[in-house]
Amino acid sequence: MEKLQLQIAERSGSTIDDSMLNDKVQELARDNGMTLTDFRAVIERDGYEYTTFREDLRKQMLIQQIRRQMISSRIKVNDQEVDNLLATLKAGGKGDVEYHLAHILVSIPDAASPEQIEAAEQRALDLHARLRGGGGFAELAIAESDGQTALEGGDIGWRSIGQMPGLFVEPVKQMEVGDISDLIRSAGGFHIIKLVGKRGDERHIMRQTRVRHILLKPDLVHSDEENLARIRQLEIRLRAGEDFANLASANSQDTLSAARGGDLGWLSPGETVPLFEEAMDALSPGEISAPVKTRYGWHLIEVQEYREHDNTEEFERNKARKLIRARKYDEELFLWLRRLRDEAYVEYRIEGT
Repeated sequence: MEKLQLQIAERSGSTIDDSMLNDKVQELARDNGMTLTDFRAVIERDGYEYTTFREDLRKQMLIQQIRRQMISSRIKVNDQEVDNLLATLKAGGKGDVEYHLAHILVSIPDAASPEQIEAAEQRALDLHARLRGGGGFAELAIAESDGQTALEGGDIGWRSIGQMPGLFVEPVKQMEVGDISDLIRSAGGFHIIKLVGKRGDERHIMRQTRVRHILLKPDLVHSDEENLARIRQLEIRLRAGEDFANLASANSQDTLSAARGGDLGWLSPGETVPLFEEAMDALSPGEISAPVKTRYGWHLIEVQEYREHDNTEEFERNKARKLIRARKYDEELFLWLRRLRDEAYVEYRIEGT
């Protein structure tokens, strides 16, 4: 199945270049609280050649990329589905708790013999003993797990009771944060799960910023240096006491906000580009920034006020939408993989013949 998916990726021209791969490796190291050097040492200590690990990771990233291309565009989630799920979760008392899980799988081949099952169970028991003896879950998952999230340290993210596999539900309910489960047997193999975190019916509060700005964009008439000189002149006039709204209306090239005196309204985290947000967050109410350059041009930013905004309802709806999308994705992925296998011609050759 892996080879079939990689063939489709190759035919479609999909690639994972070294820059993307390096970013992913850095992310994995960071998520495991390690430097890149330490992360590499852990991989190699467990007998996994680093170059092999990188290429295996590249293949998994490529497979994920082609799956998104083939499947994600087919998935639609409407408001009625979100309403129905929220109502169901509320009625069942399942909408208020989520569990952050990590997972290790020791798989069993199809039509496995008793000897193969016994060998898989013994391998799982050995892993379980190493975990109970203080072994790092993420490191063992990367080196030993047959699960789809092995290269992410077995991390399967936050799951509600309704989202996690049924055979995990009862063990998870009995676990405390940090606990390692006993072996869980399924048709596909032996599972070990760790409860990484748990969160309940908390309110979701975010800090919002009311901000206004003046923007000078690059164009054919003014060079970047000229725009910088112009924005500095506007900064001098503002600091001398001229009205921000009047200067924004007369000079800003963000036409939508210029009509409102440069007002961008209330911004939530992530709603603007990182360089703008970083400069904005460093300001006190009433303070004006020095010139700030983003991909849009040169800005002068004034924070008017901050507030704590309760967006729990919006947050819960977005969470429900993601849950529905994840379920639909899993269903579509299963169907797509089955079609792929049914339509493929696979020839088994015995070595030497």
